[in-house]
Amino acid sequence: QMCEKFTVCENSMEMLLQNNLNLPKVTEEDGDFLTFLLFQDKCLRKISSGLYTFQTYLEYVKKTFTSEKQNVESLCYSTEHLAGTIRQMVINPEEVIIPDSATKESLHEKLKSDKTWIEKITTHLILRDFTSFMEKTVRAVRYLKNTRSFSV
Repeated sequence: QMCEKFTVCENSMEMLLQNNLNLPKVTEEDGDFLTFLLFQDKCLRKISSGLYTFQTYLEYVKKTFTSEKQNVESLCYSTEHLAGTIRQMVINPEEVIIPDSATKESLHEKLKSDKTWIEKITTHLILRDFTSFMEKTVRAVRYLKNTRSFSV
């Protein structure tokens, strides 16, 4: 929808290559799915922490992608709920990193731009990386669901 509404996708390869947002990711070093049982707690911590971090980015998206505000609000709520649910599955939930208000405010300041085009590119990058993060999260949760009994 971003590409259609704002035409930021065709002519913005330079901005996409300059992605320095440092968005959360689940990487191979967090444990691949064959050895997931050994790393499941670490992986769940990383997923929950990443979801909590993405909430801050999604708040930015909600402010800048106003034509889809209701959908983004729903996404924010669902992300917060999922982060909390996965956090409860971690052996030591207090080890999950939840950004404090100062960190959130600092990030919002960093993301601000007086150029609409940069805001649109930033929104696109956040949503693209959130989608990738969620694809890996779904795989990890499915794997866990099939290898041990729990409900999400």
